[in-house]
Amino acid sequence: MEKLRVGVLGATGMVGQRFVTLLAEHPWFEIEALAASPRSEGKTYEEAAGGRWKMTTAMPDRVKNMVVRNVNDVDRIASDVDMVFSAVDMSKEEIRSFEEAFAKTETPVVSNNSAHRWTEDVPMVIPEINPGHFDVIADQKKRLGTQRGFICVKPNCSIQSYTPALAAWKEYEPYEVVASTYQAISGAGKTFADWPEMNGNVIPYIGGEEEKSEKEPLKVFGSVEGGRIVPAKLPLITCQCVRVPVLNGHTASVFVKFRKEATKEELIEKLVSYRGYPQEKALPSAPKQFIQYCEDCNRPQVSLDVDYEGGMGVSIGRLRKDTVYDWKFIGLSHNTLRGAAGGAVLCAETLVSMGYIQKK
Repeated sequence: MEKLRVGVLGATGMVGQRFVTLLAEHPWFEIEALAASPRSEGKTYEEAAGGRWKMTTAMPDRVKNMVVRNVNDVDRIASDVDMVFSAVDMSKEEIRSFEEAFAKTETPVVSNNSAHRWTEDVPMVIPEINPGHFDVIADQKKRLGTQRGFICVKPNCSIQSYTPALAAWKEYEPYEVVASTYQAISGAGKTFADWPEMNGNVIPYIGGEEEKSEKEPLKVFGSVEGGRIVPAKLPLITCQCVRVPVLNGHTASVFVKFRKEATKEELIEKLVSYRGYPQEKALPSAPKQFIQYCEDCNRPQVSLDVDYEGGMGVSIGRLRKDTVYDWKFIGLSHNTLRGAAGGAVLCAETLVSMGYIQKK
C-alpha cells in the first residue's frame, strides 16, 4: 500500500519523541510534518529536540533535518498530511478546540491526550478490546460537519496493565475491582536526569490519575447507543496510583470479585488465548500474543517483562485466590508504548484497516 502522510503534533515532548521513533520506519505511515510550540518553529528537529531527547534509542536520521512547524498553523499542516497524531502540551480546553480544528480540516486525529476521552461521540479504544466503538465516528462526523475528519483517543496508560485481563475474563462477570498502580516516571514525561528526587523515592499521589483509572475502563467496556458511547456500570473499580522510581513500566496489584466461578486454569487459559482485531489482521504494531501469563512467582518484573512483544504486550502473574476477594494478580504494561504512543499507532492501524483513514 502507498504510505499515508502523517503529522506528529507535540513532536518534541516525550510522547511525541516516542511517536517519532515508532513512525520513522513504519510500513504504513510516513512522517510528513513535525510540529511543536512556536519556540521550536523553524528549527531542525535535531536542534529543537536533540538537547532533551529522552528515548533510549537514537533519534532517527531521517527526521533530524526536518524543519519543525508551528503546531498552531492548523490549515498548513493539514494540507500536507492524511492524518495526525496528537501529543500536545496544552490545557484540556485548548486541546479539545485544537483537535476539533484539525478534524474540521478533514484530517483524522488519533490522540494520546485525555481532553476528548469523555466526549460522548469520541471513541476511546484499546484495539484488542473495543474496536466496535469506532462505529460512533459516523455520528461524530455529523456533529463536526465533516466527511473524513474525526477524533479518536486511546485510554490512559495506567489502565493497560489490568483492563485487558478484565476483558479476557468477561464471561465470568467481574463486578468489583481494587487496583493499586505503581507507575513509572516516564508517565510524567520525565527521566531520572531531570527528576533526580525520584531516585530511591515513592510519591503516593499522581494528579487526576485515580479518577482516570477508575472510570476509563468503564467507557472501554461500554456500548454505542444512539450515537454516543454509554459507559458500562460494572465492574466497580477503586484505585490508588503511586509514582515509583522506575523509568518505564506501570505495575498493578489487582483484586477481583466475579459473579461466576472459575478455576485458576480457566482464568489463565482465557488470558493467553485472548485475541482481538489487531491479531486477526496481523497489524504491524500488534503483539502476536496480547497477554502472557508468567508462571514464576517473582514475575512479571519491569526489568524482565516490560518489553514483552516489543512493549506492546501485557504481562500478568501471581494469579491466586484471595481471602476477601475471589482472585488477585499482578499486571505490567509498558506505559509509553502500549500505554501511550504505541497504543495510538495501533489505533491508527486499526482505523486504516477498517477503512476509516485513507489518503486525501
